[in-house]
Amino acid sequence: MTTTTPRPALHRPATDRPGPVPGSDPGSDPALTSADAYLRLVQAGPAAAVARRLGLPRPPVLRRHVPGAPLVEGPVLVLGRGAEADALAGLLAAAPAAGGRADGWDLDVHRHPTEGLRYGAVVLALTGLEHPGDLADPVLALAGVLRRLAPAGRVVTVSRPARAGDPPARAAARQAVDGFLRSLAKELRGGATGNGVVVADGVDVLAPAVLGTLRFLLSARSAFVDGQLLPVDSGAGTLPADPERPLEGRVAVVTGAARGIGAAIASVLARDGARVVAVDVPAAGEALAGVANGVRGTALALDVTSRDAGRRILEHALARHGHLDVVVHNAGITRDKLLANTTPDRWASVLAVNVEAPLRITEHLLAAGALTDAPRVVALASTSGIAGNRGQTGYAASKAAVMGMVAATAPLLAAVGGTANAVAPGFVETEMTARIPALTRQVARRLNTLQQGGLPVDVAEAVAFLASPAAGGILGQTLRVCGQSMVGR
Repeated sequence: MTTTTPRPALHRPATDRPGPVPGSDPGSDPALTSADAYLRLVQAGPAAAVARRLGLPRPPVLRRHVPGAPLVEGPVLVLGRGAEADALAGLLAAAPAAGGRADGWDLDVHRHPTEGLRYGAVVLALTGLEHPGDLADPVLALAGVLRRLAPAGRVVTVSRPARAGDPPARAAARQAVDGFLRSLAKELRGGATGNGVVVADGVDVLAPAVLGTLRFLLSARSAFVDGQLLPVDSGAGTLPADPERPLEGRVAVVTGAARGIGAAIASVLARDGARVVAVDVPAAGEALAGVANGVRGTALALDVTSRDAGRRILEHALARHGHLDVVVHNAGITRDKLLANTTPDRWASVLAVNVEAPLRITEHLLAAGALTDAPRVVALASTSGIAGNRGQTGYAASKAAVMGMVAATAPLLAAVGGTANAVAPGFVETEMTARIPALTRQVARRLNTLQQGGLPVDVAEAVAFLASPAAGGILGQTLRVCGQSMVGR
C-alpha cells in the first residue's frame, strides 16, 4: 500500500502498522513509546524550564493500564444528591462480594470535599437534574477541588440524556452536561481526563453496563479517551468475576492482526482472557504467525474481501476453538488523493476493505446463527469519518459508513444480548505517522487536549472494553479515542 501525500491524517490502516512484540505488554513497545521525543524532552530539567517560560506545550505522561495496579490512584470524591448518587458512592466504597465479583470496588470514597486531600477521581452523579440551576452545587464543589486532582486523575459525570417530550427545564439541564463536560475536559491538566456516562431513562445506575462503563472511564485503560460522553441504552450485560480477565472463555477474531493496531488488539484481548484468531492477508503470514504465537492463539491467512471470508473465519473458529463470541473488524486501507485525482480503482479498493468486507462477514455470521451467546462486534472507524480530512474522501466515507453499519447492526444482535459498536481513533503513533514530515507530525500530535499522539494500545483498550460482557448496554455507538481531538466533537 502507498500513500502519496503525507499529512496528519487520523486513524491509519492497521495493515500498514508495526505492532507490539508478540506476547509483550502492548504499551511497552520502545518503537512506539519513544516516538515523541519532544514529550520526553520537556518532562524535566532545562528543557522543561524553557518550555514553561516560552509557553510551549508540555504534554503529560499518561497513566496506562498495568495488570494488578489500583483502579484509581487515590481517594474518590462523589458529588451529587439523591438516592442514585448515594447508591453509586456506596458501591464504589463497598468491599467486593464473596468470589471476587465486582459488586463492590473497595475505593476510598468521600461524599464531601476534604480540605488538603488530593483526589484520584471525582464522580459527578447528575442523574436527578430537573433544572439548569441544579448544576450549580456539584459543579462549584468540583471547581473547589480541581487543583487537588491527582496527575492522570479522572472526572466522570453520570447523567441522563435529554429526550423529546421532556419538560424544557429538564431537557436544558440534561443537555447542559454535554457542554460542561466537554469544556471541562479541555481545562484539565497533568494527563487527567473528563468523560461521561449517559444513562438512558429506565436503566438503573447500578446496571452492569453503567458500572462497566464507569469502571473503564475511571481506569488507566481509558488513558487517551477524553471529552467523550458514552450513552448506555440498556441495562444488559454482566460484570466479570475477575476485572483483570473480563474476556475469560471468549473467542475473538481480529482482522488486520499482523501488525500495528491489530496486533495490539490481539495482545490486549488475550491479556484479558480471550482466545484469539488472528486474521490477515497471506502476504503477512510471517508477522501474522508471530502475533498468533505470541498471544497463544491461532492464525488464519485470508483476504477479508474474498466472498468466502465469513465462511472461512467461522469454520476456523469452530474447528479450533469451538465457538465464536467477538468479531473485531480492524483491517483497513487508505488510498489518499484529492477527489479530483481519485481513480475508480482507488475508491473501490478502500470501500471494499474498510466497509464492504465487514458488512459481508457480519452478514454471513448472522445468517449462519454463529453469534448467539451475547456476541460483540467491534469495528474500527476514524475521526476522519466524523470530521473529514483533506485528501481522504474515500477513507472518510468508508469510516463514516462503518459507524452507520454498527448503529444498524446493534438491533440485530440485541435479541441474543449482543452489541455492535465502533472505535474511532485520532492521531496514533505508528510507523506510518512516523513518515509524516517532522513539523507536520508535531502539529498533529498537539491538536488534542492531551497534546500528544495516542498509542495502538489505547485503541486496543477501548476495543477490549466494548468486547467485554460488561458493555452489553452500549448499542451502536462510536467511542472516540483521540485525546479530545480538536476535530469533530
